[in-house]
Amino acid sequence: MIDGKACPAPRRVIETAAIGTRHQSQAEITRWTCIHGQHVGQGCVTCYQSAAEADPALPLWKVAVWFTSPRPIPIKVLHDVHRHGRDFALDQPSTPLVFVLTGQARADQGVEAVAGVVGFLLRNRHTIDGFTVTEVHAVHV
Repeated sequence: MIDGKACPAPRRVIETAAIGTRHQSQAEITRWTCIHGQHVGQGCVTCYQSAAEADPALPLWKVAVWFTSPRPIPIKVLHDVHRHGRDFALDQPSTPLVFVLTGQARADQGVEAVAGVVGFLLRNRHTIDGFTVTEVHAVHV
C-alpha cells in the first residue's frame, strides 16, 4: 500500500524473438541490439560483465537462449556450466546439436540481459567453439 491505496500488481514483462537464419527487418535488428552495439545473436561480453556487477535494484531477467552448434558439446561442459555461479544451465533437448542456455541477469532492458547471457558463450569459446542463436526468451516480474 502507498498512501492507503493498494499497489497495482507488478507487471510481468516477456520478450521473445525467433532469430536463427530468417531475415530480420531493420526495426527487429535495432530492437535486438544492445546498448554496446551488439546484436543478441552474436552476444555481448560487455553486457555479460555488466550483469555480474549490476545494481541489485535493476530488474532480474530469466533468460533462455536456444542455439545450434556445429559439433556436440561434451557432457562435462553441459554439467560444468551450473558451477558458473549465476544460475546458468546448459541443456541439450532431444534434437541433436540443439542446445538451450538458461540463466539470470540483472539489466535495465531484456535485450541487455539476453546479450549478456549469449556473451557467456563468447567468453567460453574454448569449450563452445561455434554457435548460432535461433531463439531467445527473457522474462522479468
